[in-house]
Amino acid sequence: MVEAKGQGIEELTQFAMDVIRQSGERALSYYGKGDRHVKFDEALVTEADAHLMYFFQDTLKHHFPEHQIFKNNPADRNYTHDGKRYVWTFDPLDGVANFQAGIPIWGISLALIENFWPVFGVFYMPATGDLFHARPDQNAFWKNQRIRVSTKRNINDESLLFTYSRFHHRYRSTFPGKIRDLGCTGAHICYVAMGRADAAVIANESYQDLAAAIIILEAAGGKICKMDGSNFFLSEYLDGRKIDDRLLVMAPGIYGQIRNSLMEIS
Repeated sequence: MVEAKGQGIEELTQFAMDVIRQSGERALSYYGKGDRHVKFDEALVTEADAHLMYFFQDTLKHHFPEHQIFKNNPADRNYTHDGKRYVWTFDPLDGVANFQAGIPIWGISLALIENFWPVFGVFYMPATGDLFHARPDQNAFWKNQRIRVSTKRNINDESLLFTYSRFHHRYRSTFPGKIRDLGCTGAHICYVAMGRADAAVIANESYQDLAAAIIILEAAGGKICKMDGSNFFLSEYLDGRKIDDRLLVMAPGIYGQIRNSLMEIS
């Protein structure tokens, strides 16, 4: 068993890469096996989610028994200098509707924080093989290839905006390009991070949903803010609260153009 004290970043990163790939293999055994006679197979998703969470908890306990796992309840804010300073945030399934229906845009996310500071984030899409990862203030990667947000300074008819499912209930759009909902927030954010999309509007998220993807986005040069342009700080939601604000994920320099193309419906 590996001792919790004295771990280096490479050891912790390798553990994250290994466990998220193993989680992906297990998730694939459930993928696309939802009951086709119901619109959404909640039983399958619940079983898969529980299985993946148990696997991660068991694997973490075996390797790093002093490490903690983020739960949707008030976090212990006591500063420590031992293994308990590490908290892992694991989201077993992002894009559950796609997952149960056999649509490949879904993923698993994993982030590590140390005394409430992010250490790295990983987002893995088992059905496509896409693996995104980054450390704060360093480079972001898709597999082994460095990624950056788009360098475009103007949106046009070739621009791409990702949104959430009920976006059109809230906004009327004059966005000149394409608007799509792929049904997976982590994928939306990572595609912005790698420059495949210019921006994304996200809603109804939580700390657990966003912890890994935001690390990847920011390492790739992207930004996330509230719709009014004010700063968004994910650390304010360590208590497990849902994020009520709608958020804009984007490459820097195009906030005004994106926001001006979206009019709230009163």
